[in-house]
Amino acid sequence: MDRIGKLKEFLSANPHDNFVQHALALEYVKIGAEAQARQLFEELLQRDENYIGSYYHLGKLLERTGHSGDALRWYQQGMSRARAAGDRHAYAELQAAWEELEDQ
Repeated sequence: MDRIGKLKEFLSANPHDNFVQHALALEYVKIGAEAQARQLFEELLQRDENYIGSYYHLGKLLERTGHSGDALRWYQQGMSRARAAGDRHAYAELQAAWEELEDQ
């Protein structure tokens, strides 16, 4: 079974597994299935706003697909959550992505 099929099987067994949902979204990104990836990232972040790694990947996806305003908003939300969680590394990555996009 392919990676996407296996991840979908895992997610079917546990629909609220953030790690699996994030991994599935990343697999969709790899194959260019942006709409599916975006939906998974957004659902995950609506359910768990503290899954900080998804903010960066969702923002990058939105940048690539021409949704810069949405990307900036997700980066800002991610920076806020990273700051609240004390995750300096994630905050720095999100801030760098936000600044790079803002400067364009």
